[in-house]
Amino acid sequence: MPKVAIVGATGAVGTEMRRQLDLRGFPVDGEPVYLASERSAGTRLPWKDGEVEVRPISAAAFEGVDVALFSAGGGRSREWAPVAVDAGAVVIDNSSAWRMDDQVPLVVSEVNPEAITDRPKGIVANPNCTTMVLMVAVKPLHDAFGLTEVVASSYQAAGGAGMSGITELLDQAAKLVDVGEETLRAHGAQAEGSVDAQVFSKALAFNVLAHCGSFTEERYTDEEWKLLNESRKILALPSLRVSPTCVRVPVVVGHAIATRLTFAGPVARDVAIEVLQDAPGLVVEDGTGQGDEPLAYPTPLGSAGRDEVFVGRVREDLGDDHSLNLWVVGDNLLKGAALNAVQLAELVAAE
Repeated sequence: MPKVAIVGATGAVGTEMRRQLDLRGFPVDGEPVYLASERSAGTRLPWKDGEVEVRPISAAAFEGVDVALFSAGGGRSREWAPVAVDAGAVVIDNSSAWRMDDQVPLVVSEVNPEAITDRPKGIVANPNCTTMVLMVAVKPLHDAFGLTEVVASSYQAAGGAGMSGITELLDQAAKLVDVGEETLRAHGAQAEGSVDAQVFSKALAFNVLAHCGSFTEERYTDEEWKLLNESRKILALPSLRVSPTCVRVPVVVGHAIATRLTFAGPVARDVAIEVLQDAPGLVVEDGTGQGDEPLAYPTPLGSAGRDEVFVGRVREDLGDDHSLNLWVVGDNLLKGAALNAVQLAELVAAE
């Protein structure tokens, strides 16, 4: 059985990694090693029927570790992942630090699991949460029809920015509820400026922000570049055309993506539905409420706490018979981060 370490064990994703290891019955040798910053060292966190003390990150902490799950930010990953590898561990990293490294596979467990065996640096990268959710639905359609272009607009939850993002959203919402409907309706700019916005660039509560991540000189954000570059790498389509827009919405957990997929040839909705229904890790919720169909489509709230990715609103494009439009939703803390990391650890452990 592998000895497992979690770097960033006290954070939102690290907490979910701990839960998933236990929930999925991952065969951990003894107790896991919980690592975090000096500030969190000494904290005791649950493991099965007991507790494990959090240790500060150090070279000695990785001695004997076989699999190290990292979710402590890009800086710590760049510094400590090679140290863990030198100690004998396979690193599965949730940050953006290694995703575009040619010697580091970027893996979604249901999409390209075969890529995990080729890891010259001993590191496996977890994709960005938005890319991850989208790829679970896109890959089976690509295999069936040959993908050529993606137009994607994401609706990303506050939880994508960690616990600080969730706290800021809830604090803002509570304050703006007290402000009242009339002020929100008639004096929106005043209300927007009345709340503290530190994690996000403007008030997120009762709002939608066309700014997710940090802007680059090309006027796209880094979140949008991640969606483009990571999709190309995961699907092994280096020339794939991707037009991304990433938006932050006042949702606690659960990312949603409205996407238009274009293929090499004509594609019919009924065939696409069959493909999606047979895909691993994917649930189809698609109904108009007309005739015998129930009204069914996925929502971020409905996806929260669920392992699967959900897809609905599947329809043929009105202007191009080579294209489909669909709505994809998934829990960004689960499949978008912690769950996939543990699934990758399972693949490594099974080698």
